[in-house]
Amino acid sequence: MNDAQYTTLPQWPNAYPASGAGATLKYLNEDFIVTELPLQSPCGEGEHLWLDIEKNGANTAFVAQQLAEAARVQEVDVGYAGLKDRYAITRQWFSLYLPKGETPDLTLLQHPEFKVLSQRRHVKKLRPGDLQGNRFRIVLREVIGDRDAIEANLKAVASDGAPNYFGAQRFGHGGGNVEQGRAMLAREIRVRNPKKKGIYLSAVRSLVFNDVLALRIQNGLWGKTLPGDVMDEAGRPTGPLWGRGRVITTDQAQALENGVAQRHATLCEGMEYAGLDQERRALVASPGQMSWEWPQANQLVLTFSLPAGTYATSVLNELLHTTEPDRYSENEPAAAEPQ
Repeated sequence: MNDAQYTTLPQWPNAYPASGAGATLKYLNEDFIVTELPLQSPCGEGEHLWLDIEKNGANTAFVAQQLAEAARVQEVDVGYAGLKDRYAITRQWFSLYLPKGETPDLTLLQHPEFKVLSQRRHVKKLRPGDLQGNRFRIVLREVIGDRDAIEANLKAVASDGAPNYFGAQRFGHGGGNVEQGRAMLAREIRVRNPKKKGIYLSAVRSLVFNDVLALRIQNGLWGKTLPGDVMDEAGRPTGPLWGRGRVITTDQAQALENGVAQRHATLCEGMEYAGLDQERRALVASPGQMSWEWPQANQLVLTFSLPAGTYATSVLNELLHTTEPDRYSENEPAAAEPQ
């Protein structure tokens, strides 16, 4: 892929040997259960009403819209820590800015796609990223292929983690968000909607990160420390989230990252001009409390937790190839955050 065309996404390499196996993901909503792990619990007082919500078949933005209508507030007054999958059963917190008047009992709200489990006041609004991570329970159906090879990769991921790729949902249907982002940064199109602009910037930024990670895997350097690497708080090597500012890697790590940036010069220069600042992201995703079982010969059930910003699909891709029922709708917004 060159810097002038982003009509298809590359096939980024796996870290472990391909199992050759396949399975169906999200055949039913209950096959993908996500529980948000919050940073804190509501204290019981304050201007914001926090809602513990379970949704089934609805995306996060839709639920936020419904809550705004029910509470008679603006959508901007609704907060949440992260986007969650539509075709799943997910549990997450929302907040509503309600400084005055009586507190509505939203546990009485009736909707076929979500329910309010509890509510309590708190002193601050929920904002994107205000979570520790997520806990997953995933059922893979119609599993075919070498079970021993799947088991080998399961043990490897549980022990050593998986590449911390941004998942396909980051890039939109068919990777279209990347090409839109390129056109926006090249000033071929004008994007006035701030939310869409943010989605496109996230997509191109994620592409550069994934290409850095892919090159390290191809060179046998995934999970290993290179001279000049920048480590995160857990002692893991990190890759670049491109933007303005001094590149803090040095030596071999900086040379590798700059080589990828040169291939995407238009994108990287555009991200700097757009005002994004340099950040870092771990190259390794480490699932917590990972376990699995085979309730049937062709069915695999996985449970694990991941920190915020990490994609469950990137873990699954190291185990086997998954396909989902075709539910794509042109009217469904692209996800900017992981589950």
